[in-house]
Amino acid sequence: MTPLPTQPISPLDGRYRAAVADLGNTLSEAGLNKARVHVEVEWLVYLTEHSLLGGTPIDPEQVAALRTWAAEFGQAEIDELAETERVTQHDVKAVEYLVRARLESQGLGHLAELTHVCCTSEDINNLSYALTVKQSIADVWRPRFETVIAEIARQAEQYRELPMMSRTHGQPATPTTLGKELAVFVHRLERQLNQIDDVEYLGKFSGATGTFAAHLAADPETDWAQVSQEFVEGLGLDWNPLTTQIESHDWQAELYTRIAHANRILHNLATDIWSYISIGYFRQIPVAGATGSSTMPHKVNPIRFENAEANLELSNAILDSLAATLVTSRWQRDLTDSSAQRNIGVGLGHSVLALDNIVKGLGQIDAAPEVLAADLDANWEVLGEAIQTVIRAEVTAGRSTISDPYAALKELTRGRRIGQADLIEFVEGLEIGDAAKQRLLALTPATYIGDAVRLVDFLQR
Repeated sequence: MTPLPTQPISPLDGRYRAAVADLGNTLSEAGLNKARVHVEVEWLVYLTEHSLLGGTPIDPEQVAALRTWAAEFGQAEIDELAETERVTQHDVKAVEYLVRARLESQGLGHLAELTHVCCTSEDINNLSYALTVKQSIADVWRPRFETVIAEIARQAEQYRELPMMSRTHGQPATPTTLGKELAVFVHRLERQLNQIDDVEYLGKFSGATGTFAAHLAADPETDWAQVSQEFVEGLGLDWNPLTTQIESHDWQAELYTRIAHANRILHNLATDIWSYISIGYFRQIPVAGATGSSTMPHKVNPIRFENAEANLELSNAILDSLAATLVTSRWQRDLTDSSAQRNIGVGLGHSVLALDNIVKGLGQIDAAPEVLAADLDANWEVLGEAIQTVIRAEVTAGRSTISDPYAALKELTRGRRIGQADLIEFVEGLEIGDAAKQRLLALTPATYIGDAVRLVDFLQR
């Protein structure tokens, strides 16, 4: 069999490439190297601006040229790094040599020894990962997550007054509105987004084992902890003063755990919508030219929600693994985190793909009011809760002597289908006050929705 030309193994780099391509700007190997170059350049500039370790301020135009080069990191630098790494067998060392070469080309070769000075590779890596993950969340994942929330909120408002049969344990239960049920998901997701926004993006910059030993050996008069804090915070990160060789990755575990939690809420949404589609509460809007089945031409399948389910599960498999393993390192460090962190983009990529599918899926459904109404009208027994509760209140108020109203309603309704006439007959025979009786006689499954309509307003607080 003739082998195929080289193909991507991951569907994120193949079939779904277009949906997740933005993550490649930050969470690819090239994106990581671009961030590494940025950190190395900024450290060199910081040292010269503060006249540390023999450095002296660089001409502002030279600084601007260095920063522009780092910001425009592209294919030429990617290729040069790949060639260098074949020799060094060390990715960060290859970045150091790339920066040194740039200094020479700009006539700044006398500063070459300040490149990567007092740094362990992890000083560069942990800051680079923090920067790329932070940018990925802000620029790629979060906007899509907000789009999902906004669309669910829009539909919650649209359907806030549309009565719907609830189901607890899969069985008919106290009615609600479709809008209120969607609002529940908006509220849950907004809580998670707030927690994700509160995550710190921590960085360390303290040398081989987090002690500033080399720094103090070279310059014992400088407060290197203060320098470290100022440099890390200058990059837009939060400073971690107490580490081993590596930043402890607790912030990453916190972030991935919270995103995984958000994913699980989205998974719950996807399965609920899928189930509502299956019982006809939502109609699917056919997409022109699309095929639901290779053999059954009538089918319109809820594939967007099914795709989202699978990708959310894959995302969580990776994010949960990262959260569980990154917080552990043998003694002052091992290399397990190096291999693990290269999969951050895969974990976030599957979440991004799921978010896109959910938005598309939500845009391809419409509620079916007549189906919801028919379901409500077929389940008058759900008013048993209201009747027995009213009787209890009437007994307490001294307007009734009915004993054990719950048992009376249980005998009437449990496991039985009863209609409007049955309930009217039952209510008319009750020993309760006239006002209470009239309220019950006016009640229908479609109007027994409590405060569901007004509860949607809590999304605006």
